[in-house]
Amino acid sequence: MSDPSPSAPPPSAPALRRGLKVLGTLLITLSAISPASSVFIIAPGVVAQAGSGAFWSFVIAAVVGVFMAFVYAELASAYPLSGGEYAIVARTLGRLPGFVTLGLLLVTQLLIIAVIALGVGTYLEVLIPGLSAPVVAAVTTAAATLLAVFDVKLNAWITGVFLAIEMVALVVVTALGLADPARGLGELISAPVAAAGDVVGPASFGIIAGAAAVAIFSYNGYGSAVYFGEETSDAHRGIARAILWALGITVVAELVPVTAVLLGSPSLPDLFGSANMMSYFVTAKAGSTVNTVISLAIALAILNAVLAIILITSRMVFSTGRDAAWPGSVSKALAAIHPKTGTPWIATLATGAFGTALCFADKDFLLVVTATSIVAVYAALCLAALNGRRNGTTSHAAYRMPLFPVAPVLALLALAYVVWQNALDPVIGRPSLLITIGICVVSALYYALVLRRRGRWELHGPAEEVVLDEAPR
Repeated sequence: MSDPSPSAPPPSAPALRRGLKVLGTLLITLSAISPASSVFIIAPGVVAQAGSGAFWSFVIAAVVGVFMAFVYAELASAYPLSGGEYAIVARTLGRLPGFVTLGLLLVTQLLIIAVIALGVGTYLEVLIPGLSAPVVAAVTTAAATLLAVFDVKLNAWITGVFLAIEMVALVVVTALGLADPARGLGELISAPVAAAGDVVGPASFGIIAGAAAVAIFSYNGYGSAVYFGEETSDAHRGIARAILWALGITVVAELVPVTAVLLGSPSLPDLFGSANMMSYFVTAKAGSTVNTVISLAIALAILNAVLAIILITSRMVFSTGRDAAWPGSVSKALAAIHPKTGTPWIATLATGAFGTALCFADKDFLLVVTATSIVAVYAALCLAALNGRRNGTTSHAAYRMPLFPVAPVLALLALAYVVWQNALDPVIGRPSLLITIGICVVSALYYALVLRRRGRWELHGPAEEVVLDEAPR
């Protein structure tokens, strides 16, 4: 049932270049999360649903994030591979669950590039009204793709500079809210309110907990550090540190500004009813000029996020080629490493091409397809952590989560609640769940009818180290 033989490619095979320190990996990971984009694009959705109870929604999401960060850190320290989650699940739960996870990630990651890029035009309109959002998104994605082909160390510094700019924008927003608060923190904690139509009343726990599902998505991305495991020095220890630091910084960078907005907004009813909550807040507190400057910083943050997500996704696509997931010539091309930059250049160009084309798809369709896939991936990782301890496939992990199995078990319970909430939503949640199930079925059929018939799905690690393949067929 298992094959203990090494599955690393021949020593002559090209390998990703280990040019990153933990800091570089952390900068790219934080750029993919893009705290500023989350605060300006995702947080308003949480506030619209939970009102000032969004404070508690983000706190609940942070607790779930801690559980998942522990899971990610242990699994990534055992398998710091460019395949990311699918490579981990395949080695701990088996090849079929691993390939299903790959199917979910492949669809979600390619579509999320377009989802993020479509936000650039919204914030550039403060300077150039009437911009075509799909065209701006496509140009942004194409430009980011060209940058992503270059050396990963250079891209780490580029994303680091852009990340610093968006962090300054968040500091400004925080200062605007805390310098002249309209209400006290105690009011947010003990008496949160939310809008119900035109009426503002007490926010129930159910509303707050339901909005936490969106807040969880706003923190998502800290586990992306694992995709650079083959390019990071001392990856078995360093990737776990990068994941934990990424979550901690993200929580502070998002929770504090959101809290400041809720404290400092001159009128909560006006905030809740605004078409662009963050623009309303910044304009009300500092005027239209500051709002324009902040909007440009957010546009830059979105560009940075697109670049980072392309870097991440291209590593996964490269890994699928190395693992021979596709027909021979396709897999060989995707596994190619540029001789000068040491990057997976064909996989990067392919990722960017798909992302650019998807910018012209309907945004609502993109949101429906991507809404719940991450929940399924999180659940697979929790099961992988539990099974890895049971069957010993993660016994060599350099990091061990505290209080095992508390984190994966509680995370699974939280994810089950999120699924239940999505099932009650007929507009986005329920259709998204059905699409997620459909992706799983199609992925399983491809594995059974193509890969299984071919003999077996290969699982490779980096050329300079041997990765024992203990996954069931």
